[in-house]
Amino acid sequence: MNGKNTSAPRKALNFLSNNAVPVMFIIIIAICLPMSGFSTTFLLNEIMTRLSRNAFLILSLLIPIMAGMGLNFGMTLGAMAAEIALILTSDWQIWGIPGIVLAMIMSIPISILLGLLCGKILNAAKGREMITSYIISFFMNGVYQLVVLYMMGSIIPIVHTTIKLPRGYGVRASVDLTRIRKALDNVLSINIGGVIVPVVTLLIIALMCLIIVWFRRTKLGQDMRAVGQDMEVARAAGIDVEGTRIISIVISTVLAGIGMVIYLQNMGDMATYSSHSQIGMFCIAALLVGGASVDKASIGNVFLGVILFHTMFILAPKAGAVIAGNEVIGEYFRVFVSYGVITVALVMYETKKRRAKAGMGAQLAAAQREGDKR
Repeated sequence: MNGKNTSAPRKALNFLSNNAVPVMFIIIIAICLPMSGFSTTFLLNEIMTRLSRNAFLILSLLIPIMAGMGLNFGMTLGAMAAEIALILTSDWQIWGIPGIVLAMIMSIPISILLGLLCGKILNAAKGREMITSYIISFFMNGVYQLVVLYMMGSIIPIVHTTIKLPRGYGVRASVDLTRIRKALDNVLSINIGGVIVPVVTLLIIALMCLIIVWFRRTKLGQDMRAVGQDMEVARAAGIDVEGTRIISIVISTVLAGIGMVIYLQNMGDMATYSSHSQIGMFCIAALLVGGASVDKASIGNVFLGVILFHTMFILAPKAGAVIAGNEVIGEYFRVFVSYGVITVALVMYETKKRRAKAGMGAQLAAAQREGDKR
């Protein structure tokens, strides 16, 4: 009985240690919820909107994690590809579902090229993939702005003056996507107790989840898992380690491009020079809030993370207004938390890794002492 009684607290502590970030967010939400004064219907509607808007983007992060490349900040490259595609479809005046589908298709070749570039650079920076992909996203943001600010309208034909800057080239700071706004979300949407459910968008997300589950069982998926566990063992087994890593980044970038089209059709407006800038940070923060780590993430982490992270986003400004009398405090709070979550999760991951190494070292030392005694 004593053994069982002592094991229960230990299990509870282990659970809290392994799920510290989700538990922290549940506590924050529990504190902010009564302060917000939001109705249940309003809150569920907002969560459903943000779930359909963000889930596909976050799913794009799972493949590189499986391949041992950590959190892919380079997903921003796919978001840029989607924005270029949407600028062109808007200029061609292709709206509704055809415009969304065309933008997705057009984003794929751009995403593949950017993914190949990113993958090759990350292969040259093994062990430093996350910080390298973060810097790559900054570099490619400069290239993107060069294309959008100078090449579009001068080299790349842009016809409509509503998109072009008055000087005759370059794209305006905002591109109006009103005519594709929620075109995908409204297909077969249903109202359940006042909560609008975008059926088709959720079906696309569910299909992506099934594809990821299937992909993990394929030869390529098994190769990625082997590379993620130990590159040298995988190479000895005849796996093309570098090629497999590049493929994982290409897939992630392509999925991020498609996810960004879904995201922007929900928003109905595109900030040309900034829509993509924080998308990687917020998606990674949401995944970590769901209980994922640098080397392990599941589909369940994606959905739990979207719900917890974006519920906090909804509640924080109102709670800030109640606590400090200023909603801006809530805005600062949620931005601070989004960066803080990534920092805390990375520190916890490194701490656990070092403890595991220390434990293995202690076991090896003990085994060596036993061998010496014999």
